[in-house]
Amino acid sequence: MQIEAAVSLQPYNTFALPAVARTLIRITGEADVRAVVNHPKFGTASKFILGGGSNIVLTRDVQPLVLKVELKGRRLVEEQPRAYIVEAGAGEPWPEFVAWTLAQGWPGLENLALIPGTVGAAPVQNIGAYGVELQDRFESLDAVDLMTGRTVTLTAAMCRFGYRNSVFKGALAGKSVIVRVRFRLPRPWRSVLGYVELERRVAQTGIAAPSAQQVFDWVCAIRRAKLPDPARVANVGSFFKNPVVSQHQCNDIIGRDPEIVHYPLPDGTVKLAAGWLIAACGWKGKSIGRASVYDKHALVLVNQGGASGAEVVTLARAIQESVYGRFGIRLEPEPVVL
Repeated sequence: MQIEAAVSLQPYNTFALPAVARTLIRITGEADVRAVVNHPKFGTASKFILGGGSNIVLTRDVQPLVLKVELKGRRLVEEQPRAYIVEAGAGEPWPEFVAWTLAQGWPGLENLALIPGTVGAAPVQNIGAYGVELQDRFESLDAVDLMTGRTVTLTAAMCRFGYRNSVFKGALAGKSVIVRVRFRLPRPWRSVLGYVELERRVAQTGIAAPSAQQVFDWVCAIRRAKLPDPARVANVGSFFKNPVVSQHQCNDIIGRDPEIVHYPLPDGTVKLAAGWLIAACGWKGKSIGRASVYDKHALVLVNQGGASGAEVVTLARAIQESVYGRFGIRLEPEPVVL
């Protein structure tokens, strides 16, 4: 168990926001979690679990004990007639894991390419992109209970997945550490191409039946064209969830703004493009302090260099009020504000 004091968290959050962890412990195995649980001081302390730092906004120094998850390892657990079961340590970088599964001949995660963060954080957020959510490929995960030190296995039903949500953002928030995640990659593989931007690629290339690698390459190209690389421009990706409204609400907005980007859902509700709502309110490229709305995609807030967490939160709240004032819709942030 590696214990560090007064650790700068600026290198460990993709928004590059300044904050200091009073105490940080690097978790490289289940034994480290149990050592924390059994420690006379740390066992009873409040805890903050840190993965890749790609979904947090730090507004102050972190007083709770920071558990930085760094468990590695990836393997094929089982080859079944209708699926490959693949496992990865919670500290594995998600983009590299997706690329690795494809290289091994186990497709299924290609639509989720280039999403920043770690494997362990993926089920917490139930990440999703281009027609696929993590829950669609999830098998189970192992987590260590921070009260008992026991390792438990959770199924999809136990994780209570929702839109960018799971039990780890609710009842189990800060109460367990995910150590391994397993994925069910279906056989035979079928492409998921229902998203507009992927349909456009099919039309442009004339490739009606792309391979998994082709879909992966398309997704990477689309993301790189419109989303900033956190390694170059500090950000946490999509800052707001796409709101879901009733068909009646959508019709009302269409009556005033016919160009609104929207997606009908199977249950009769409609998902609205939060980025379009924000751009329609004139926020693209606007700044508050050193925090700004990305000029290529209004759903992304960026750190121009030297931004504080307070500036990011102030900008986000101003956007929320602006969208609510025009459309009557309250945008909900995706990242955790600490």
